[in-house]
Amino acid sequence: MRNWEKVLPVLEALYERGQAAGHGWTLDTEFLLLHQQHAGALASHGLVELAGREDRAELSVLEGRPVRWAARLTPHGRDALTYGRLRPRADRRPAEAALGRAVELIPSQMAALRMFISLTGQLQVPLAAGLAEQVRTAACDHGIKRWRLHLTEDQIASVAYGLWLHRITGSAAEASRFTREYGVTYKPPSPEGPWPPHVQASSERTTAP
Repeated sequence: MRNWEKVLPVLEALYERGQAAGHGWTLDTEFLLLHQQHAGALASHGLVELAGREDRAELSVLEGRPVRWAARLTPHGRDALTYGRLRPRADRRPAEAALGRAVELIPSQMAALRMFISLTGQLQVPLAAGLAEQVRTAACDHGIKRWRLHLTEDQIASVAYGLWLHRITGSAAEASRFTREYGVTYKPPSPEGPWPPHVQASSERTTAP
């Protein structure tokens, strides 16, 4: 199949209908001829298994009618579906991009942020809603070696907190760069403040040295 944009919908449909059927197979009555052709093309890539004569005979008995075509995902197809669901999309639509502020992180910042979100459920100060998903689906521009995310203000403040943790346990470079570029710095609350503390961020942009 040359148009790989059609791969994921076909894999999704095969998986969902196979699961609904209980036996894992998607049958001829559930797939249009065009979709059957797409599934056949994916079979040549090892992503789909087409039912042979014996499988069709067993399915015919189960269905109480002749089953002339059936297909299901191979293990490779299931892995491709899992990967495809999570794969970052480089061509974000303008509406998606408008949902948050564009942020670019260098590899060391991204590594610190991944460490931060890996602690979800263990931290006293919780991550901002949706931040883990944004990190997981971030796209990397390999030309400039930057990870691009679109974050809400709450998520940006949460990133600042994660980089503050990174700062006090080892390296200040990542948090300092974030402050220079986005004017956001995490400031711990006073001892008299409520517990657990809330993420606070300065809105003043500092000047790079």
